[in-house]
Amino acid sequence: MSGLTTDFALSRRQWLTAAGGGMASVALAGALHAADGAARGPMYAPRARRVIQLFMNGGPFQADFFDPKPKINEYAGQRPAEVQFRTENATGALMAVPYAYAKHGESGLEISNLLPRLSRFADDLCVIRSMYTDNPNHGPALFMMNNGTIAPLRPSMGSWFLYGLGSENENLPGYVVLCPGRPVRFAELWTNAFLPGSHQGTYINHSDLTPAKMLPYLRNAVLDEPAQRRQLDLLRKINEDHLAERGSDRGLEARIQSMETAFRMQFAATDAFDLSRETQETRDEYGKGHFANACLLARRLAERGVRFTQVYYGDGQPWDTHRNHDELTRKLAADIDQPIAALLADLKRTGLFDDTLVVWGGEFGRTPTTESSDGRDHNHLGFTMWLAGGGVRGGLAYGASDDFGFRAVQDKVHVHDLHATTLHLLGMDHEKLTYRHAGRDFRLTDVYGRVMRELLA
Repeated sequence: MSGLTTDFALSRRQWLTAAGGGMASVALAGALHAADGAARGPMYAPRARRVIQLFMNGGPFQADFFDPKPKINEYAGQRPAEVQFRTENATGALMAVPYAYAKHGESGLEISNLLPRLSRFADDLCVIRSMYTDNPNHGPALFMMNNGTIAPLRPSMGSWFLYGLGSENENLPGYVVLCPGRPVRFAELWTNAFLPGSHQGTYINHSDLTPAKMLPYLRNAVLDEPAQRRQLDLLRKINEDHLAERGSDRGLEARIQSMETAFRMQFAATDAFDLSRETQETRDEYGKGHFANACLLARRLAERGVRFTQVYYGDGQPWDTHRNHDELTRKLAADIDQPIAALLADLKRTGLFDDTLVVWGGEFGRTPTTESSDGRDHNHLGFTMWLAGGGVRGGLAYGASDDFGFRAVQDKVHVHDLHATTLHLLGMDHEKLTYRHAGRDFRLTDVYGRVMRELLA
């Protein structure tokens, strides 16, 4: 605990026991709602109350899914002289896209045949075909998409959401990150940085769906609930006395609150993360696999008031198809199509769709030209994302890339604009949601960003 004397400091194991056996990771500090007075609530009437981000880490190719580019196939094997196809590395000739497109829904939104189930929700999707970002490397692009800057050590957008709004459930984390494996190198993508520790994302490894495995040390094996409560009250009194003698210490304040949250999580988290409580019909609707399970968990967390749930497709960059692009893309598409469609249907069925913003995409796109003969390189100059629910216009294809899907050319949307729009839908002005640190006011969008009102319902 920051600032504690030797007499009052707790070891990690003692702290976990005192907290009722809370999650055994640094991320437990993120298992908090905004209880330190930082949460302000919406600045105006929000259209969305929560966000679910479906993150295709590695970067899907825009023309495979939502941005048809017949010119790519027309000129396949060639490199038209008028277009310079280079982002990170030099690439070869244009590589054909082997997927057909069709118009779907009343809107006629064009979606490729890779996503037959999701296509049924065409009238709910707001597709942005003109996204761009600042860097073609994974690290900086991941930071930009998650933290609003290409450098580390800035708060993640989920932390900003909690800082501005708090959580609707004091018994669960307000910001949950679902990613299979142990992506330690990703941890800075859900950091609170200089925001209070209570706003950090809580990482959940859902490779094993047993709640006790997803949430290790959740139960105290030694003390019953009344005994834990007495112990926790004593520790809280000691820490509050210590805090009163030394003045404000956000680290200690976050630790005090984390003990309370961990104690409450023993009972609420077991229910929230237990997919065995779902009917077999629902489980079948989502399908099998880690991504399907994460989508179902995201719905369960949304209905329990979790403010922001990030679903990473997998550890590392599974969408980083530098080789064997077409075969890998078919497998990846088949793995996401059913769960995403089920999630949208489930949100509608449970009445959550209208005030839940669902965001799909990666940190950038991929080149229309080849790398290693059958792969595609990174492309940050033009890519596609989509939004659904939460106050956005469905059945819309916004903006455009060039004829080959290489560069955004019409109604360009930067990541800062996406963040500004997301905050607006949550009822917050991105220019006014600031935090004073190191002598200046910081915000998620830095000094950039505009609300894309054209996307709003």
